[in-house]
Amino acid sequence: MAHQASAPHRVPPPSGSHPDDHGSHPRVFEPVLLVILVLLAAVGAVIGIDLVSKLGISANTSVVGALVAMLIGRIPLGFLRRMRSVHRQNLAQSAISAATFASANALLTSVAIPYVFGRQDLVWPMLAGSFIGLLVDAWVLYRAFGSRLLPADAAWPPGTAAAETIKAGDRGGRRALILAGGTAVGLAGTLLALPLSAAGVAFLGNVWALMMFGIGLMLRQYSPDLFDTDLGAGFIPHGVMVGAGVVALGQAVHMLVGRRARKKRKADQEPASTRVVTDPTVEYTVDERGLRLALIRGYALFTAGAVVLAVLGGLIGDMSPLGIVGWVLFAAFAALVHELIVGLAAMQSGWFPSFAVTLIFLILGLAMGIPSVPLALLIGYVSATGPAFADMGYDLKAGWLLRRDHRPWDPYEREGRRQQFLAALIGFGVALLVVAVAWRSYFGQGLIPPVAKVYADTIKTGLSDPDAVRTMLLWAIPGAAIQLLGGTRRQMGVMLATGLLILTPQACWLVLGALAVRVVYRKLRGPAADEELNLIGAGVIAGSSLGDSAQILKT
Repeated sequence: MAHQASAPHRVPPPSGSHPDDHGSHPRVFEPVLLVILVLLAAVGAVIGIDLVSKLGISANTSVVGALVAMLIGRIPLGFLRRMRSVHRQNLAQSAISAATFASANALLTSVAIPYVFGRQDLVWPMLAGSFIGLLVDAWVLYRAFGSRLLPADAAWPPGTAAAETIKAGDRGGRRALILAGGTAVGLAGTLLALPLSAAGVAFLGNVWALMMFGIGLMLRQYSPDLFDTDLGAGFIPHGVMVGAGVVALGQAVHMLVGRRARKKRKADQEPASTRVVTDPTVEYTVDERGLRLALIRGYALFTAGAVVLAVLGGLIGDMSPLGIVGWVLFAAFAALVHELIVGLAAMQSGWFPSFAVTLIFLILGLAMGIPSVPLALLIGYVSATGPAFADMGYDLKAGWLLRRDHRPWDPYEREGRRQQFLAALIGFGVALLVVAVAWRSYFGQGLIPPVAKVYADTIKTGLSDPDAVRTMLLWAIPGAAIQLLGGTRRQMGVMLATGLLILTPQACWLVLGALAVRVVYRKLRGPAADEELNLIGAGVIAGSSLGDSAQILKT
C-alpha cells in the first residue's frame, strides 16, 4: 500500500547510544570499529570451522559478538566508548556471524566435497567458486530484504534474539532481567543436551509455520512406532520438500508477476482521501521491480560464478560444449532456488534445511546423468549458498529492530543495511583467509564436515535405489498441496518438510508445547504478552547459541 511520508521528527536517543549515531549511521571503516570487526570475524571463523568439522554443528555467534561489543564499550578508555552504540554492536554481531557461517557452512564444507571424493587438486578451484557463490548469495539477500517475499517484519527469530539482547544490554531494567532469565534457561538446556532453542523459536516465529514444523518433527521421531516405517528414510521428506519447494518458487514468481498489476488496479480504484498513513518501518522498502531485478541479476551472477568454477575446475576439457552450457545453467538455477527455499524456512522458523535441499539437487543431478566430477563441483557450489543468505536475513532483522525508532527512518535504515552488508563482506574475507590456511591441517587429521562425506559418498554410489526418484515424486504431491494451502507467508509445506528432515529427540514437544503456552498466555495477557514472550524466546535462543559456541572449549 502506498503511504505518505510523515513529517520528520526526532525521538530521544536510546540510552547508551553515541550521539553521532543520530546524524549518520556508524561506518564499518571507523579505525577502532574496523579492528574490532576483523578480530571478531577471525574468532567467529575459527569457531565455525572447528565446530562443523569436529561436532558437525554450526553455532550462531551473533549474540557472542554483541556481548563482546557491549563489554568493549564499557572498558574505561575514551576511544572505546563509541562501542556503547547499539548500532556499532549490531555491526559487530553482523561481522562475526557472517564469518562463522561463511567459514563453516559455505567454504569448508564445499571444499571438503572434492577432497573426500579423492580430487584434492579441485580444492582450490572449489574454494574460489564457493566464495563467489557466497558473495552472490549475500548480495541477493541484501537487495531483496524488505520486499514482499522477504519482509523485514517477518519472524527471522535469531535476528530478533540478537536485537533483544543488544536492547536489554543497553537499557537494562526489567527487560534485561527477563532476557537474562531466558538466557540462563537456554544455556542450561544446552548443557543438558536439550534443544531448548526450538522452544525459543516457537515464541517468535509464525504460529502456523512452526506448528507444521513441530508436526514434522513429531512424525520423524515417532513414525517408526506409529506407522512401522521411518518417514525420515527412503527420500520421503526430500519428496515433500521438492513438492513444497516447487510451489514456493511458483508462489514467488506469481507474486512478482501478478502483484504489480493487482496493486495498480487497487490504487486506481481507491480514492486518495481513504489512504491511511501507516507505520513507515513496516512498509516494503523493496518494491516488486526491485525484487525482480535482484533475483534476475542474482541468477546472472550465479551463472558467471558457475562459468568461473567450470573453467578453474577443468570441466571445459571433460564435457561437450552443450553439456557445459547445461551444467552452468543448472548450477545457477540450483543455487538460486536453494538460497530462496533455505531463506524462506529460516525467515519463519530460524532453522534452515540447507543439507536437505542440497541433497535434493544432488539426487536430481544423478537422475539427469551428470558425470561424477562435475556433479561434485556443482554440489559444492550449491551448498555454498543458503546459509549466508539466512544469516544475513537474521542480521538485517536485528538492525531493522534497532533502527526503527530513528527519524527520519528510511535513509537511516538503508544506510544501516549497507553498513551491515559491508561488515558481512569483512567477515567473508576473514573467513576465506582462515579456511585457506586451515583446511590442509583439518583434513589431514580427518576432521571433515559430516555432510560433505554424505554428499561425496552419495555421488560415488549413485542412485543404487531405482525407486528413489519415484518416491520423491509421489511424496511431492502432499508437500505441494500443504504449501499451496498455507500460502507465501506461512510456508507450511516447506516447514513440514524441514521438520521431517530433522531427527532431534523431544524437539517436537518443545516446539508444540511452547506454541501452546504462547497462545494461552496471549489470551490471558493480551497484546502485552508479545513483548514478554519475545524477550523470553530471544533469551532462550541466545543461551543456546552461547552454549553451542562454548562447545569449542570441549573440542
